[in-house]
Amino acid sequence: MLKAGIFLDAENLSRNGGWGIRYEIIKDLVEAQGTRMLRANAYLAIDVDREMQDHQYRIRNENYRDAIRRTGFHLVLKEVRRYVDSAGELVVKANADLDLAVDALLQSDNLDYILLGSGDGDFLRLVRALQNRGKRVDLLSFANTSNDLVREVDNHFSGFLIPGLIGNDDQGRNRGIMHAFNEERGFGFITMRTGLGLHDSRHDIFCHIKDVLKDDRPTTDTAYVAHLKHQKVILEFDIEDTDDGLKATNISEFKWKK
Repeated sequence: MLKAGIFLDAENLSRNGGWGIRYEIIKDLVEAQGTRMLRANAYLAIDVDREMQDHQYRIRNENYRDAIRRTGFHLVLKEVRRYVDSAGELVVKANADLDLAVDALLQSDNLDYILLGSGDGDFLRLVRALQNRGKRVDLLSFANTSNDLVREVDNHFSGFLIPGLIGNDDQGRNRGIMHAFNEERGFGFITMRTGLGLHDSRHDIFCHIKDVLKDDRPTTDTAYVAHLKHQKVILEFDIEDTDDGLKATNISEFKWKK
């Protein structure tokens, strides 16, 4: 069984669609790859000055950090720094990229599998370094993910598609990506994850252009639907079980909460 470690750039995940992420599901995802967890690190910013001045803000953030710790994650806190740049503008910064990279390299001596949680292309060299040491490196990210990073890792998990990972998985709606579309005949097929295993997906969910919504209205715009397919846009849809198999209905672009 592979020995696994998780290294999450929590600030990157949160601001790109992972707000309300369920950390226990991330551990389940890693264990579903046939691993045994050894390390689970989450890197968070902490605004010490504001927490000293705003009691409610501090309590809210302490509760949030405690909730993450209860899932078994070790928190690495990076203090927010404020400074005035050359243009006289106040800059607020808390970058834990270096801490994450150093920890991942040092701790990888005892690991076979690493899940990196971030869409930041600055981690490209880290991924290569870990792979050169014989590690399998998978990626978990949401929106605004570096294409170079996706190409470099062994496997990429879109957080929007992992069942139960984010808190707004409600109302029975499903998410997936259209992997095929026949512009002449107006139909295609959607891939949807069915579990946490690497190959836990269905690729046979039929869709027709008449069930695609654009601006909340049915569309006949084949160029728009082709765009959804080519850009691998995250889709949200209902599923109808027909005699010919599963069919997607009420298909629309998934709008993540910023």
